[in-house]
Amino acid sequence: MNSREKGKRGERQWRDELRANGFQARRGQQFSGSPDSPDVICDQLRWIHFEVKAVEKLNIEDAMAQARRDCAGNVPIVAHRRNFRPWLVTMSAEVFFQFLRGVLPPESDNNKQNTKKGTDENQREQQ
Repeated sequence: MNSREKGKRGERQWRDELRANGFQARRGQQFSGSPDSPDVICDQLRWIHFEVKAVEKLNIEDAMAQARRDCAGNVPIVAHRRNFRPWLVTMSAEVFFQFLRGVLPPESDNNKQNTKKGTDENQREQQ
């Protein structure tokens, strides 16, 4: 199998991993056709730029550099795996700590409405 086909297979597998965890996802390249499009697109996680690598020997620094170069302001993340191994996700420490502090994911208008609705309901219950 050539590297292009293996890359497509890895993208499909990551798409399937996202779907298995409740996220709607599709491969990115075939829809936009530009070299800087994410490998996998997930509308629910559109703030993440997924760079997908399915290789036995990964240079993670090069993969992260590619993700940063192509992310267009989104959060660059590399999803990677070796054959017959579980998926790993690599991000910068800064991004990791933003997750821990609750800075990420960014609030969408939908989340703000749900949060406000929950707050309004809590206030009514306390009255």
